[in-house]
Amino acid sequence: MNLPTATILSAATPVFLLLLGGLLLRKGGVLRAEADASVMKLVIRVLYPCLFLDFIVGNAALAGAGNLLVPPLIGFFTITGGFLAGHFGARLLGLRRGEGKRTFAFCTGVYNFGYIPIPVILTLFGEEALGVLLVHNVGVEVAIWTVGIVVVSGKLHWTDLRRIANPPVLALFAALSINFLGWDAQVPGWLDRFVSMLAACCIPLGILLAGASIADLLEEKGLFRSWRVPAGALALRLGLLPALFLLAGMSLPGLSPELRQVILIQAAMPAGIFPIVLARHYGGSPRVAIEIVLVTTAACVVTMPLWIRLGADLLF
Repeated sequence: MNLPTATILSAATPVFLLLLGGLLLRKGGVLRAEADASVMKLVIRVLYPCLFLDFIVGNAALAGAGNLLVPPLIGFFTITGGFLAGHFGARLLGLRRGEGKRTFAFCTGVYNFGYIPIPVILTLFGEEALGVLLVHNVGVEVAIWTVGIVVVSGKLHWTDLRRIANPPVLALFAALSINFLGWDAQVPGWLDRFVSMLAACCIPLGILLAGASIADLLEEKGLFRSWRVPAGALALRLGLLPALFLLAGMSLPGLSPELRQVILIQAAMPAGIFPIVLARHYGGSPRVAIEIVLVTTAACVVTMPLWIRLGADLLF
């Protein structure tokens, strides 16, 4: 597949500009912290489910079982594999319990699977690939709320398993049910446009909030006291793990073109931001989580186009 660097940059640049915009809006006092909770609820409970409905209902790439069963498995095992690599990476770096060993393994293992890859994959590959990405992300969610919670806290919190059944995942199953029953062609035009309008708000607003969160993270005290965490995070999250992700995409037989496109984009992603919240909640090290997110997000401005260009040559 021929993906010119200019094409990749044109897909990624708006994402980085939105992140920067969110950061500047926070610094300028326009996007204030006290509004974050209500806006995030709007995104997660309303706009994100609409995104699932908009891009899954009637999606031709999801007509076969292959793109319904395999993508979540890949999402689950790439995240759990990332946790394993992060565990050994923490040991090599000499991190011990109480110094962020578990948090390092957890945060390096979780790639950004939402706000950054969604607009990039939509721009580069279109709606069918985005539908497969959203199905893939169900496996990511399951991995985070099961294996990930054990990694970061040292034990499984059974009551939190219900968080897997969140509004976006419920919207996914609703959309797949509509497709299965053949109702996708019966959706009224006005309803389809209404859902599409809400869906269009999801990613820009989510990325602006992520940029505002990064602005808050930069205010944290005591960051980057040692080279070990940022260097290790760069080596793993933006070095070894993308290479392994692409190797899996090359080695696994029978993957659909859309799933290969998902693998290509997800391989290039930095660490996700949400694990910072989970690290704080489950007794991890927020400082380690923040360092990982900041350094990988900043560096992916350079590494993302390089991995996408290399991966396109390897996978297609």
